[in-house]
Amino acid sequence: MAFDSTSTYVATDALKQAVNAAVTLQRPLLIKGEPGTGKTLLAEELAASLGTQLITWHIKSTTKAAQGLYEYDAVSRLRDSQLGVEGVENVENYIKPGKLWEAFTAEQRVVLLIDEIDKADIEFPNDLLQELDRMEFHVYETGETISARHRPIIVITSNNEKELPDAFLRRCFFHYIEFPDRETMQAIVDVHFPDIAPKLVGEALEVFFDLRQAPGLKKKPSTSELVDWLKLLMADDLAREALYHRDPVKAIPPLAGALVKNEQDTHLLERLAFMLRRQGNQRR
Repeated sequence: MAFDSTSTYVATDALKQAVNAAVTLQRPLLIKGEPGTGKTLLAEELAASLGTQLITWHIKSTTKAAQGLYEYDAVSRLRDSQLGVEGVENVENYIKPGKLWEAFTAEQRVVLLIDEIDKADIEFPNDLLQELDRMEFHVYETGETISARHRPIIVITSNNEKELPDAFLRRCFFHYIEFPDRETMQAIVDVHFPDIAPKLVGEALEVFFDLRQAPGLKKKPSTSELVDWLKLLMADDLAREALYHRDPVKAIPPLAGALVKNEQDTHLLERLAFMLRRQGNQRR
């Protein structure tokens, strides 16, 4: 198998090589990058290109590694035993398979996405080392061992909110998705909006990259936010005309709420616009 760009996803040569290398090595692919650069979408497109199932495990701050294997509901079993519920003697009735169990027992090789692993406790990655290495785990309540029928392709995403343990990193193939340059961004826009007016794309990309370069910006606009913004501009004639005839000293573009997501950045851009206007007045 060789992963490539699809009709709905633009992959750089470096990303293609990373995916194919991880599959060849049979190691988890650890993907980092700014939010909105397509880390999660990569796993979806990889599964689609292989014609296989995508199993997604969304990680939260409260998620424990054991939940990916299975969960044993001892409380429900105790309650049912007190109520005389039929089948309480069968412990399997109170075991809920997790995402790794689901991936290991699938009829064909699947893509397993462990999404935003850095949200969990620092010990979370280490608690999965043995299971990801051996592709099996033991169910203590039943005494059975769950082994992978087909080794899943594992994609792990991280927003770099915290450092991951070295022992875990050694077992992964790592790739950092660089933010797209203008040419790549143009290709991404073309994929999402094949019939978009070239003038609109040109103006929008100019504003978008200018915003990202604004000094002191707390949250730079991402690829997904650019796509949302373009969708709004295509649907709003007045906003589109405002973009075409924008005042160069106005730092806030039309429908800026799709790009700028907090009041600090809004105030920063307003201050920059004020400084530009004042400099222009002084030159006169």
